[in-house]
Amino acid sequence: MGRSGAHWVWLLGTSMQLLLPLVLCVTCIHGLFPPQPRVFLSFQELQKTQSFEHYTLSEKAMDYRILFMDEDQDRMYVGCKDHVLSMDINKISQTPLKIFWPASTSKVEECQMAGKDPTHGCGNFLRVIQPYNRTHLFICGSGAYSPVCAYVNRGRRPEEQVFQISSRAESGKGRCSFNPQVNTVSVMLNQELFSGMYIDFMGTDAAIFRSLTTRNAVRTDQHNSKWLSEPVFIDAHLIPDGSDPNDAKLYFFLRERLTDSSGNTKNIHAMVARVCPNDTGGQRSLVNKWTTFLKARLVCSVLEEDGTETHFDELENVFLLETDHPKGLLIFGVFTSTSSVFRGSAVCVYNMADILTVFNGPFAHREGPNFQWVAFQGRIPYPRPGTCPGGAFTPHTQSTKEFPDDVVTFVRNHPVMFNPIYPVGRKPLVVRTHADYKYTSIAVDQVTAVDGHYQVLFLGTDKGTVQKVVVLPSNGSLDEDLILEELEVFKKQSPITNLKISSKKQQLYVSSEHGVSQVSLHRCMAYGSACADCCLARDPYCAWDGLSCSRFYPTGKRRSRRQDIMHGNPLTQCRGFNLKAAAFFL
Repeated sequence: MGRSGAHWVWLLGTSMQLLLPLVLCVTCIHGLFPPQPRVFLSFQELQKTQSFEHYTLSEKAMDYRILFMDEDQDRMYVGCKDHVLSMDINKISQTPLKIFWPASTSKVEECQMAGKDPTHGCGNFLRVIQPYNRTHLFICGSGAYSPVCAYVNRGRRPEEQVFQISSRAESGKGRCSFNPQVNTVSVMLNQELFSGMYIDFMGTDAAIFRSLTTRNAVRTDQHNSKWLSEPVFIDAHLIPDGSDPNDAKLYFFLRERLTDSSGNTKNIHAMVARVCPNDTGGQRSLVNKWTTFLKARLVCSVLEEDGTETHFDELENVFLLETDHPKGLLIFGVFTSTSSVFRGSAVCVYNMADILTVFNGPFAHREGPNFQWVAFQGRIPYPRPGTCPGGAFTPHTQSTKEFPDDVVTFVRNHPVMFNPIYPVGRKPLVVRTHADYKYTSIAVDQVTAVDGHYQVLFLGTDKGTVQKVVVLPSNGSLDEDLILEELEVFKKQSPITNLKISSKKQQLYVSSEHGVSQVSLHRCMAYGSACADCCLARDPYCAWDGLSCSRFYPTGKRRSRRQDIMHGNPLTQCRGFNLKAAAFFL
């Protein structure tokens, strides 16, 4: 072997020595290969089923987002480039109502002159669709980097087929981000709009903002990195806190780039922030700023046997699932890794009670020569910072303007909670590494099976598919999860932008830049024609009824239903039925 050859062997050996611990670390997270779906259906195969609908305005990418679903009216409202769509949630392809709402020619020209992307930037990309009252929606779009808003008359009943803009366009600044590639999240409460977005053309001033109000507009403290640090807003929800409606908080889920204690490295952290909707700002300090703003870190990580912790920090999507327990709200989050070592996704689930415990716990405080975060040990002013006026703890305080100065000052300087929020069981529900995809979005359904209740996860991927996953409890460090189905819901591969689920209709609605698809939550016949096929599928929606694999109804009277989600054992379930598939799988 020549000298150069020996040199390459040495380099290879050295590189392997350096890489081996990293490879081993990644491998130990969750096995070497991701699980495979029980059934995979291509777009063409899915079209042949009776469980699929698809709609698109054009072959061009138009960045569709499902922004509001109204199950009472059987309508779903979708925003995309220059259009607002009203769809029938029973069959989305059935003559949707359309509004063409492009940006003005002058704004498009100005946008292009500013050097913005003419295809993906210089259009009116709809990002806000909120119910204003029983007959009108409030909508906002990016307006070719000049945000605009308007009211839409949708009629009192869907059969009226009314869908038209009923007002002059007004400024969308403080309601919708200028850049359509930057997320905007919004909630309408009592005809007031609460938005998480970037308020300026340059995209440097992030804010949680209340507008469209007869009261004063309120926002987060401007350019204060303690409050918001380069956030990417993911979602927002009003969540009760006890029985008094005045104590309800608006929760904003986001990820941030936070500077470490050395002041050099910026790390991405998932966060949840909250404000009181009835906050009107301070009297002398934080005037027209939130006086109830607090935030805490969401942790989603895998703890290895050697004590190392692998974090999934990039929050991508959240889903709230109501449970039978009064305080049992569950928040499911999709996270991806920021590591340069491996590509991975995880799903973590948080109990609302644990989130409230953190917000009722110690505040974070920086002290010492290295400005390390520690729990604040000083006196906490009264009422406790973050408390809403007029609630159970402050019944005689009618406005945040009545808060003492020390409360307002404390909030400005200590908006972060010291303790992080850990997921249920301090571990993810689902972990994916070494996969050729990442998860982008989630919807969850609570399903009753013969042997108990199961949470079925519908997970959108960045390659344009939707996976149906059921998680089974196990004794190991991670639960066992099964991919029941993977569905190619679009003809062209592109990331799933969001999912909406209707348990009432048993339908899932999916959007990407190429359109909107509707798919049934179950396709029991796809698993096969034998009892063993049905049993091995372990799909809570499906059971063997004596003749075929069909939809399982918990209230059904048929005695011959065969289903075993926990163990999937056809030998015990399918005696006397066709067992031909069992030999192949066992």
